[in-house]
Amino acid sequence: MRYISTRGHAAPQSFCDILLGGLAPDGGLYLPESYPQIGRQELDAWRKLSYADLAYEILAKFITDIPAADLKVLVARTYTAQVYCHTRNGGNAAQITPLTKLEDGLYTQELSNGPTLAFKDMAMQLLGNLFEYVLDKRNESINILGATSGDTGSAAEYAMRGKHNVKVFMLSPDGKMSAFQRAQMYSLQDANIFNIAVTGLFDDAQDIVKAVSNDAEFKAKYKIGAVNSINWARVAAQIVYYFQGYFLATKSNDEQVAFAVPSGNFGNICAGHIAHQMGLPIARLVLATNENDVLDEFFRTGVYRPRTAAQTSITSSPSMDISKASNFERFVFDLVGRDPAVVKELWAKVDKGEAFDLSSTVYWKNLPNFKFVSGKSSHIDRINTIRFAQGRYNVMLDTHTADGLKVALEHRLPNIPMIVLETAQPAKFEETIREALGTEPVRPADLAGIENLPQRVVVMAPDVEAVKRYLVERV
Repeated sequence: MRYISTRGHAAPQSFCDILLGGLAPDGGLYLPESYPQIGRQELDAWRKLSYADLAYEILAKFITDIPAADLKVLVARTYTAQVYCHTRNGGNAAQITPLTKLEDGLYTQELSNGPTLAFKDMAMQLLGNLFEYVLDKRNESINILGATSGDTGSAAEYAMRGKHNVKVFMLSPDGKMSAFQRAQMYSLQDANIFNIAVTGLFDDAQDIVKAVSNDAEFKAKYKIGAVNSINWARVAAQIVYYFQGYFLATKSNDEQVAFAVPSGNFGNICAGHIAHQMGLPIARLVLATNENDVLDEFFRTGVYRPRTAAQTSITSSPSMDISKASNFERFVFDLVGRDPAVVKELWAKVDKGEAFDLSSTVYWKNLPNFKFVSGKSSHIDRINTIRFAQGRYNVMLDTHTADGLKVALEHRLPNIPMIVLETAQPAKFEETIREALGTEPVRPADLAGIENLPQRVVVMAPDVEAVKRYLVERV
């Protein structure tokens, strides 16, 4: 399996080469030259597998430059009930991502049972093991530079803490995450973890990471790598739970399902798009945004209009307070028939902060083939949805999953199971849960009092050169 850039000016690469790199040299994102196709015979065989065995079968399609026996060990070490131990609602920890039945034909899929209580752990734990394996084989080291709006940072840090040959420099928006999210990251005392709080928004932090990644000389000299959702390995790992969710919600591979996905950076639902392209019987992919509705606007109108920091709302589902969706480029590459020249032209506008409009193009006519619909949610919507889920189903949702359920209920299809991907546990957003329900969310015992631990973080202006200097002084 070889990987190509969405912008067409990068030599095809192997999986291990792009694992460590992040952006392609031409500024594009890596995707497989073609998606592996899964037929009925394989679907039938996969239905019986454990999560780890299913993950191996799927990832082996994309990772052909790690020996099969080694990959199997890495995957088996990653997906265990001991790592994903924070199950709720009576979920079976052995299933890793169990379904919670809300009512006939409506489920949530628990993706946040890992160490940081967010779905990012599903991919990041694998990434940590892959990084360590490849770096050891190559006798290399790496300095990870990332940006987080809430959950990616802690998931990356918990996956990489103590790993040899890896240092993590994580940017986050100063004061914009929940107290729990900040504590998860800033309380880590591992010598290879560095937290930088940027006086701005997530998009400011993400822009710094992109600017550093686009400085090819600096990136090579200081061995800069990425774990943000632009990292292909993360998308590949997330494909697995769409297959698992499908198998748990159906009895036979003749059936179809729909998935509702809270989305900010488009990484999570991008994995669902790829699962569908591979042949998973998905009837509908429901994209849910919060007030920052750049993606909802595109799927309704064909106009992709990135917002400025000043136009980005600070909301009670902060992990989706994003107005430039990094992974969206991967989907548009497929939408425009995998023509890199078209993508390069469109993102020349995006990179200048301009919009593009596909509504009058031939590409827009192809959109129904990709099964996307969308909607958005406001603060009062998510408060009401949290109350509704607690009252009707006796299930407590976090704010992002509430956005997903709200939009899912608007887009159900008759006789098609709807699976809402649960993206975080309510404990991460206590303030909003208190507002909605007048009660405290249950917090896992091993994370009690985390806000009281000493914190290590430096606050900096959103200045690319200042961040570079900080990194150079510590590598």
